[in-house]
Amino acid sequence: MTEAEELITEPIDVAVLDDDYDFRNYIEDLLRDEGFYTVRTFAHPEELFSSAAERLPDIVLLDMKMGKSSGDKVVEQLLSLWPGLCIIVVTGYPSLENMRTTFKLRVFDYLAKPFSLTQLRQTLDNAIEQFGLGQSPPERLRRRLGHRIKLLRVERDWSLKDLAAASKLSVSQISSIERGANLPSIESLLSICRAFDRKPSEILASIDF
Repeated sequence: MTEAEELITEPIDVAVLDDDYDFRNYIEDLLRDEGFYTVRTFAHPEELFSSAAERLPDIVLLDMKMGKSSGDKVVEQLLSLWPGLCIIVVTGYPSLENMRTTFKLRVFDYLAKPFSLTQLRQTLDNAIEQFGLGQSPPERLRRRLGHRIKLLRVERDWSLKDLAAASKLSVSQISSIERGANLPSIESLLSICRAFDRKPSEILASIDF
C-alpha cells in the first residue's frame, strides 16, 4: 500500500470517459480490484456531464480522441463548470505538442496509451495526495482550498512573495495554506480574496466542496 492509499478513509469516485468499450471495461475492472475506488464509465460526453451534475466525481479519466467529440473542448467545459475538478487526460496519440496543449487546459496529468498499472497507480496516487481525495471533510477542504488558491496565484504569474505582499500575510502562511497543511482563518481568507479581487463565496463555490 502506498503512502497516499494509507490516507484514504472513503472510496474515491472515478469517472472514465472513453469511446473504446474494451478500455472502459479494463479500467473499471482494474480500479475496482484495487479496492479504493468506485467507478462510473461513459462513452459520450453528454452522459458524463449529466452524471457529474448529480454527483461530482473526484477524478475524471478522459480520452482526448473520441470520434466527433473533441477532448479539449470537453476539458474546457468541465473546468468551466467545476474549476477544481481533477482531470487526467488519456490518449493513444501522444506527442510533445499534445502534451503542451493539454497542460495549457489546466488538467492534472497526462497518460499515454498503453500505460502500465504502475504508471496509472502513480498518477492516481499523485492526484489523491494533491487534491486530498478519500479523506475526511476537513482534510479535503484544506487540500481543495489550498489548491484553488495556488491556481489563482499561478494564473496571475505571482510568486508566493507576490501574494504575501498583496494579502499582507507571511510567505510561510501562504505556503502552508496552499499545501493544504492549514486552513486559513476567516481574516486570512478575506485578505487572500481581496488580493485576487474575488469574493470568498466565489472561491469556495469553485472548489465544489
